[in-house]
Amino acid sequence: MRERKILLVRHAKADRPAGVIDVDRPLTPRGHADAGAVGAWLAHRGYRPDLVICSPSKRTRQTWHGIALGLADAAGEQAPSPEVDYRDEVYDGEGTDLIDLLQGVDEAVETVMVIGHNPSVSEASELLDPASAGDLRTSGVAAHTYAGSWDECGPGTAALLETHTARG
Repeated sequence: MRERKILLVRHAKADRPAGVIDVDRPLTPRGHADAGAVGAWLAHRGYRPDLVICSPSKRTRQTWHGIALGLADAAGEQAPSPEVDYRDEVYDGEGTDLIDLLQGVDEAVETVMVIGHNPSVSEASELLDPASAGDLRTSGVAAHTYAGSWDECGPGTAALLETHTARG
């Protein structure tokens, strides 16, 4: 089996403006900078997603935009853009829901990125590798390795390679 990567990303720092519902909360200026820093870090580590599964919230969409810009800037070239799938389960689901989404990934995908919220992103990381306990901070990344068919991805099947918290 070929080695695959699972990149679990907690959205960047978000604002809490009065009168704005949770799903519409935007990133702070620091959050925008941090998202770009995530992209640069991913590029320098050789992590390039083929598929991004993202919460439809404003802050996660803005996080993905910043990551994409950071990936492109660090690569110094126009890399192919991954498919982006916005899924409600990433916004309001649990860690097990994120694992279910991974099980539905197309077999052609080698690296998948999930951009979401806590506690579900940290829960999914811990489910994939029980030794990876710990909450991801905003702009945090948990990079896992997985060798198998996506439909068999589940608890204890994807070892944690490394974590990183970007600060732009």
